[in-house]
Amino acid sequence: MVATAAAHALWRSGVGLSLWFTDADGQPCTGHVPDGLPEPIATAVSGRSLRRTITVAGPGPTRRDVSSLTLGPAASCDLLRSVNDDPAVGGELRYYRFLLESTERFVSAGAVAPAVNRVAGEWAVRWAPLTTAGWRAWLSTAIASAPPVILENGDSTAIMDFCGEMTDHLCRIRCSDIAPHSVRSSLVRGLLPDTDSPEMSAERAASAAAAWASWADGLRQGESALVLRLCEPDEDDNDDSDLVTRWRLQVCRRTMDRPDQPVELRRLDPHQIDEITTEVAGAVRAFPDLKAAHHDHHSLDFLLSTDTVLALLDTGVAALADAGFEVLLPRSIAHVRPTLTLRGKPEGGPRSRAVMVGLGEIRDFQWQLALGDDILDASELEALARQKGDLVRIRGKWVRADNAALSRSAAFIQTQRALAESGQPADMGELFNLVTDGDDRLPLPVGRVEGLSWLDDIKRGGQLAPPPLEAPASLRAELRPYQHRGMEWLRHLSSLGIGAVLADDMGLGKTIQVLALICGERAPDDVVSRTTLLVCPMSVVGNWEREITKFAPHLTVLVHHGPGRLTKGHLEPAAAKVDVVITTFAIASRDRALLSAVKWDRLVVDEAQHIKNVNTAQSKAVRAMSARHRVALTGTPVENRLEDLRSVIDLVNPGLLGTASVFKNRYAEPIERERDRDAVRRLSAVTSPFILRRVKTDPSVISDLPEKTELTVRANLTVEQAGLYRAVIDDLMDALGKGESRQPGSERRRTVFAALTRLKQICNHPAHYLGDGSPILRRNEHRSGKVELLADMLENIVADGERALVFTQFTAFGTMLEPWLSDRLGHPLSFLHGGLSRPARDKLVAEFGEADGPPVMMASLKAGGTGLNLTAANHVVHFDRWWNPAVENQATDRVYRIGQERRVEVRKFVCVGTLEERIDQLISDKRELSELTVATGENWLADTGDDELYELMRLHDEAVSE
Repeated sequence: MVATAAAHALWRSGVGLSLWFTDADGQPCTGHVPDGLPEPIATAVSGRSLRRTITVAGPGPTRRDVSSLTLGPAASCDLLRSVNDDPAVGGELRYYRFLLESTERFVSAGAVAPAVNRVAGEWAVRWAPLTTAGWRAWLSTAIASAPPVILENGDSTAIMDFCGEMTDHLCRIRCSDIAPHSVRSSLVRGLLPDTDSPEMSAERAASAAAAWASWADGLRQGESALVLRLCEPDEDDNDDSDLVTRWRLQVCRRTMDRPDQPVELRRLDPHQIDEITTEVAGAVRAFPDLKAAHHDHHSLDFLLSTDTVLALLDTGVAALADAGFEVLLPRSIAHVRPTLTLRGKPEGGPRSRAVMVGLGEIRDFQWQLALGDDILDASELEALARQKGDLVRIRGKWVRADNAALSRSAAFIQTQRALAESGQPADMGELFNLVTDGDDRLPLPVGRVEGLSWLDDIKRGGQLAPPPLEAPASLRAELRPYQHRGMEWLRHLSSLGIGAVLADDMGLGKTIQVLALICGERAPDDVVSRTTLLVCPMSVVGNWEREITKFAPHLTVLVHHGPGRLTKGHLEPAAAKVDVVITTFAIASRDRALLSAVKWDRLVVDEAQHIKNVNTAQSKAVRAMSARHRVALTGTPVENRLEDLRSVIDLVNPGLLGTASVFKNRYAEPIERERDRDAVRRLSAVTSPFILRRVKTDPSVISDLPEKTELTVRANLTVEQAGLYRAVIDDLMDALGKGESRQPGSERRRTVFAALTRLKQICNHPAHYLGDGSPILRRNEHRSGKVELLADMLENIVADGERALVFTQFTAFGTMLEPWLSDRLGHPLSFLHGGLSRPARDKLVAEFGEADGPPVMMASLKAGGTGLNLTAANHVVHFDRWWNPAVENQATDRVYRIGQERRVEVRKFVCVGTLEERIDQLISDKRELSELTVATGENWLADTGDDELYELMRLHDEAVSE
């Protein structure tokens, strides 16, 4: 036989199946895959190269390094299924094929269970084999027969890891026909193919792991092979003597290769017959009702009456399970349940859209009873009610239904039909509550809504389903994916006349989504007045003007504020000529009659939580505005109590949640006082269609946002800082005027760097620049705007139970600030800097990582910017700037790294009107400058011309606080 190249394999835990190859002389191949391999292997490794080096055991005690490539579980499974006994297939591959085939038999037998394990340092939901007696016996044999190269490269854990990975992969394949959206539980959904494991806290993961392990242990108790399968009755199962319907309870025997096979006594030996009849006797003891059951004369099967089947369903299945016996039930009984269906069409024709604002009425609708997908007519409903017992037959299907619920449903349907025939209209708000709330006002839950416009969408998906829309071309901004979805949602609700609450977290772009809404509905040739009234706090009026100018400059704006604002007779015609009228809560209250007289197209209320108290004059004034569509913007839909939520929804959809007293009794008190989870569910069902809330930790948002939230915090200089700043600039300009050499490394460069350092010190604190040991405060007044902001911010962070890491370039400044901040916060702080010994440094890091460690750590950028894991913190503050994004990001990554479980907020301090603010703006606005500073830090400043340098460094008037 001519020697050829051969393929070998080694499963490495947490990595995959590593393949390496030997040539005709038995030497390991390097660089590329050899020719002449069997077709299945050649196909699997086509185009791959041998890039990874692994160590494998050689003959005897020797070990050698070989070049390899790695396949994941799916590719490994496909390869192993296709390999044969070709001589080029190494013994290791044939062994792994044997493991795969055996694992597949266990999966087919159902000897698997969910589990929660740690994978690559994170909790993950997995399928795992049940370690039954049969599994343990097989595994022991498999390990004993493993090729030496596999056992010598590690203990048996790699073999068990392979079986576990294949079990998980094979089980997920078998679940491929289950739609992820049909599974409510995130844990169960994580067991489906192509789904990620849910994010879990360590506590939740440990609890789930223990629960599933306990469940799996319960399945193994007794190691019974007996399975009882309940079969629906057919004509052959009827007892001719009394014409009683009989259900067959089939006695089956589970084996490794052929699970749940009916017992055929003629095929069993005496020992097996004794074993199965002993287990059947145990099942009868567990569920005594089987004693009175009839028996099939040709098998061990039981023939049960319908009453006995009901008892089996009520208590028998659980009793048999406790005794270690599995009962398989017909799918129709397990999954079909009665529900109510609401059918109808809105007034004005079958395709018109029902409008929510004003609680539009629907007259033409009908309540119906459904069993699964079958809608019952009146005769079927009456026939169903006449059947005795809760197990009934309808349209040839056996269904378990609560007779009391059927009776209540029949009475409810008859009452509703009587009301409809009398001509009494249905209130849309009350109808919506009945459909979504699911409380005891209905005898059965509503399973389906048809022909009632947007209410159909809500019942099907729990949310309104907006159609896809293009972003408006007139909007000068690229919407992030979640912002685009928000724009589509707002426009869809606007088309229906339904009020919307956009409750995205701060910083996610509520403003840009509203502007996209307005731009998208405004056609270039639109002559119809579509004026939006925007009501907001005075502090954000200017921001709205700037955002409109920046992102939608074609929109015309009128600010209704101040003593010169328009009066009666002038406002209405002026408003008709513009796109947006901006006013404040105070002016809305003061000019209530004037503003209410205008027919606005849309009312937008920014920071809507400011008018959560419905009894204030401002709240009453805003609610009195007449508008086709209403939108509320708030990052905190619930600040203190649930009435806040009702208030903001009532602002955009008046009457939807009922009066304050009704809401209090139905939702607020059960949730706030009793933590009623069912009330929470019902409230969510009622409110979620009209609220869109995304937070920065949402998976759908985090993929669209930067890996961390970065904020620029602007501080004003004090008068003392401003005076020192100007003096340094004057000295610099004088010095540059005398200098002659402008070459790199000259006196000019040193002069610029010295001035830059002094200006940074002044922006930090006057005492830092002066070095005179003077106090942080003078006459109880702050001498530094930055320090004042830092102290306030850290107080809030500490009060919230969170931790912060504060970076500064200057060790002297950190040493000066540390004792004062410790006293201010009431907690000892730690300061990590280059002057510490390694043991002292390690001690500080360890203490900060402890649960009761210091709430704040200060660190010099050089000492704390690299090589540390400080994930105990979730706030990063860059107090003074390095002006090198790469260096700053590296420092930030001490906190934002693997192991961090909380959102990281990065704040970069700059002083307004100073060099700090202008360089920050340059880095943000100019990509080429940003790329430059990654490599060169502050060097570019030294080579800047005098005039440009002065413009960068000079102090602007807005820099000084009042």
